[in-house]
Amino acid sequence: MTDAIVIGSGPNGLVAANVLADAGWSVVVIEAAPTLGGAVQTAELTAPGFRNDVFSAFYPLAAASPALTALRLERHGLRWAHAPAVVAHPRPDGPAAVMHRDAASTAAALDVDARGDGRAYTEVVEHWRRVADPFLDCILRPFPPLTPAARLVARTRVRGTLDLARLALVPLRRFVEERFDGESARLLFAGNALHADLTPETAGSTLFGWLLVGLGQQHGFPVPVGGAGSLADALVRRAESLGVRFVTSSRVDHVIRRGGAAVGVRTADGVQYDATRAVLADCDARTLFLELVGADSIDPAVAGRLRTFQRSSGTFKVDWALQAPVPWRDPTVHGAGTVHVADSLDELTMTAAQLAMGRIPDRPFLVAGQMTTADPTRSPAGTESLWAYTHVPQEVRGDAGPDGLDGRWDDAQRQRFAHRMEERIERLAPGFRSSIIARHVMAPADLESRNENLVGGDISGGTAQLHQQLVFRPFAGWGRAETGIPGLYLASASAHPGGGVHGACGANAARAALAHDRLRLGRRR
Repeated sequence: MTDAIVIGSGPNGLVAANVLADAGWSVVVIEAAPTLGGAVQTAELTAPGFRNDVFSAFYPLAAASPALTALRLERHGLRWAHAPAVVAHPRPDGPAAVMHRDAASTAAALDVDARGDGRAYTEVVEHWRRVADPFLDCILRPFPPLTPAARLVARTRVRGTLDLARLALVPLRRFVEERFDGESARLLFAGNALHADLTPETAGSTLFGWLLVGLGQQHGFPVPVGGAGSLADALVRRAESLGVRFVTSSRVDHVIRRGGAAVGVRTADGVQYDATRAVLADCDARTLFLELVGADSIDPAVAGRLRTFQRSSGTFKVDWALQAPVPWRDPTVHGAGTVHVADSLDELTMTAAQLAMGRIPDRPFLVAGQMTTADPTRSPAGTESLWAYTHVPQEVRGDAGPDGLDGRWDDAQRQRFAHRMEERIERLAPGFRSSIIARHVMAPADLESRNENLVGGDISGGTAQLHQQLVFRPFAGWGRAETGIPGLYLASASAHPGGGVHGACGANAARAALAHDRLRLGRRR
């Protein structure tokens, strides 16, 4: 018997366990996989001595998130590392767009590409810094965020609040065309927006691009020393120091209810765990309601809405062990931890259109990480641990490229598409292929097999588009961790505020459980 059970040990589940344990609750975390950490893990995927982040890698949201920073994980062994530059976007016909650690240096470089863009960039960054703290509170706290919203309005006044509202609605293409003349500045914002399944033409893309640019300029894109798994390890050590118990290789297959309330779970091997106060689920929303609770046990209207829950695009990821750093033609790209590969804003729009039509892109947009550049512990001296991911359709209807890929992603198709990704880098870094020691390829199904929350390779817990955010996440009328079932809380990225390693979904669920418990005790008294 324990106060709370947390299903899943991803960063949200680990944050939830820590918040509950801080409040004096006894907590058991049950994880289906043999290792803890969810999509925050490190392993030797490519070659001996190369430490590869299996899923996520760079953590600007973690560095800024109140939910994570409040835990003071540095006291439990977490150390951050930074590359000399934050982000680079090489171009085939011009200088690379580079976000330097210092905003003035970034602005100066953008001004070389197009006079006046440096000043415009500085204005955008200064706007971010004025509103960053209350804005992050607004988007990471439970909805509606009344107190943070009041702080934000007080900070920005009416005009500034309207400007922020417009950021959430205006498509990114329009935003960058209004402010910048050069391609470099436009690509910096667009590349960051397309980390999620957003397009330059959709509402919400500007806000996401502005958020990541602001975070990158303020906090950088830090990485945990030793690998992404170091972040999960610190969360686990902190939780264990507070008495949290972890059970691995044990899949929860049923949420036990009594009198309508969640009172425990049962695992696939028949073990029952009772919870006297709450069950928190760091798992996919459809999995929770349609499988663990059961479609026949919930409101039919809720079941119907969950069946229309929209996934994000699938993810295809390649890790490489390189015998030398990537030989970028533009030397300013060498120092960047994160690299975006797309020739132009128009190409990004075309790629997004292909994805919307269910076609595998012929010129996939790549988000790449030069991990040894960011953290020298990731591979032997003089080498580079590199990864890149791109989006592919959840349901493939055809191949926009020449290879006839159909989405079965057998070994031959995985290798052909990995080759297509390598061609994109080779054009910008001649000799890249000749430096490859080994590579490791993961198609969407491979990601899901390693972490069943990544359904179809969806790394965001559902689309990041505006129609499935705030009160529309995971479906219209939701927006909070409460599930409608007493004692059961959704603590995963399927809940508001969605994807990203920030821990807010878990923290919000834990705070909701604590608040309802206080209310219940008050009623008894």
